[in-house]
Amino acid sequence: MAANLRLRHRLLRLIRSFLEERHGFVEVETPILTRSTPEGARDYLVPSRVQPGEWYALPQSPQLFKQMLMVAGMDRYYQIARCFRDEDLRADRQPEFTQLDLEVAFMDDVALQGLMEQLVLEIFDQLLGVKLTAPFRRISYAEAMDKYGSDKPDLRYGLEFVNVSEAVRGCGFKVFSGAVDGGGVVKAIRVPDGKRISNTRIKPKGDIANEAVAAGAAGLAAIRVGADGSLDAAKPIKEGLSLQQGEQLLATAGAGPGDLLLLAAGPADVVNRALDRVRQMLGRELGMIQVCS
Repeated sequence: MAANLRLRHRLLRLIRSFLEERHGFVEVETPILTRSTPEGARDYLVPSRVQPGEWYALPQSPQLFKQMLMVAGMDRYYQIARCFRDEDLRADRQPEFTQLDLEVAFMDDVALQGLMEQLVLEIFDQLLGVKLTAPFRRISYAEAMDKYGSDKPDLRYGLEFVNVSEAVRGCGFKVFSGAVDGGGVVKAIRVPDGKRISNTRIKPKGDIANEAVAAGAAGLAAIRVGADGSLDAAKPIKEGLSLQQGEQLLATAGAGPGDLLLLAAGPADVVNRALDRVRQMLGRELGMIQVCS
């Protein structure tokens, strides 16, 4: 615990030095007791003793204050800000946390991303002795949702989604064709060396299939590719896909002998959520996540 506290101290010292001495930022402490502001979560409320019946709201972020600072001419502001959100605990969320909050005028998105990239490079180099390579990969929100179903995808492993809607359009398997005709999508995850995943886990009520169902999907379809390139799947899928559609499906998904395809069909947002959960589970289960020591 002592080592963690010292590491945190060194981190904050490095951030302050980087922003103030090299880039002209000014640290400003904004109020904690304030009005409720439109944010993405519930506020913590604090009753006012001097004004009975009135309440303060603890800030979810200093958003309004930093914008007022910009208008007032404080064109490079930052704060090691304490933030409060009345939310249930999750793996990446907690009720109170500290964030580096900054605002800068007259800087476009590319320049701001470059500034933060440089800060991250120095943090990893000076505090962890890890030299990262710049520039970092940049992907749009649309690409992140299309390939990973998440705006914060874990890029330490593959298992990207592939849209196979056109390959199965009009096929005899109504789950696929109905989803496409109804304006939805059919997406697949290609799992190399698919024999690592047993049929029990991907059939209805299996733990991997349940991940998709928990996200709102009706279920999870599975297709295995045999050594000769043939498709092994549930009878309705095999009978519903023509030879040409099966070949196009494999080509679109980039699947070959030994691969397992896990597919979800329906509205795009539901499919993305479902396969995101499946992808994260597979990444953990198959040991595909490498953690730096």
